[in-house]
Amino acid sequence: MAEWVGTTESLMGTRITVRLYHPQKETGEAAVRAAINEIARIERLMSTYMDDSRISAINREAHLQPVAAGSELFALLRKSLEVSRLTDGSFDMTYDSVGQHYDFREGKRPDAEVIADALPKINYELVKLDILEETVQFAREGVRINLGGIAKGYAVKRAVDVLRELGVQYASVSAGGDSQLLGDRRGQPWLIGIQDPRNREGLAVRLPLADEAVSTSGDYERYFIEGDTRHHHIISPDTGRSAREVQSVTIVGPDATMTDALSTSVFVMGVERGLALIERMDGFDAIVIDANRKMHYSSGFNDADQG
Repeated sequence: MAEWVGTTESLMGTRITVRLYHPQKETGEAAVRAAINEIARIERLMSTYMDDSRISAINREAHLQPVAAGSELFALLRKSLEVSRLTDGSFDMTYDSVGQHYDFREGKRPDAEVIADALPKINYELVKLDILEETVQFAREGVRINLGGIAKGYAVKRAVDVLRELGVQYASVSAGGDSQLLGDRRGQPWLIGIQDPRNREGLAVRLPLADEAVSTSGDYERYFIEGDTRHHHIISPDTGRSAREVQSVTIVGPDATMTDALSTSVFVMGVERGLALIERMDGFDAIVIDANRKMHYSSGFNDADQG
């Protein structure tokens, strides 16, 4: 009997939700499991929290010698460097050279001395890729990479690719703030709610979408408040501290890998530079909520339904 099936599980440090429609329930449930398994596979490859992941091996050894990345991780590292160049360094996977010293669960942050020591190690040009050998090497000791600004989007995209290959026509896959939609909801658009950054139960915007990816980066995801200051996980590569100009950035586009990376980038770039970047990119649009809670839209979002 045809019906919607799905599941929600914890992977990649967030809630993963897969929902799809299939004419045969058992086949649909198997497709859901295949999508979840794909995300779990990518987590094992790219998580800095797993000592046996390939990216953890790179962080341990790449300052000493070239380290084999494998084709899939190497391709995402190349994509990350492309985004770094596109954004003039606002997206930088070496942010973790200082990011590793934050603990948002424990409410701990590095002091000025630690940040000053780490800042010279935040520079994507210190990551050297050998295209022929598919190896990674760091140009100096102390560099550490983290794909937290792109890997969840990539995992969501790959899960949707798996579903498409299995013949699924209608599906939604989300990982925290990153979602990709396969088709529509059988004749109706998916309604994607963008959270109000200062009201967990409230929505800032509702977007009717089909066959699109959408990513939101916000200062309310992982943070702690110290005095009057909110310390959150989106680190500016220029300062080694939390980016301050906006509260939330949502990007809509064709590919969750890029919407994920761009939502992080625009958050760091701020309203003016961030929206200017998006206007130059074909097929992508943005909604930015600035530090004063004013909403800014790229040209393709002028008719967004505000909730």
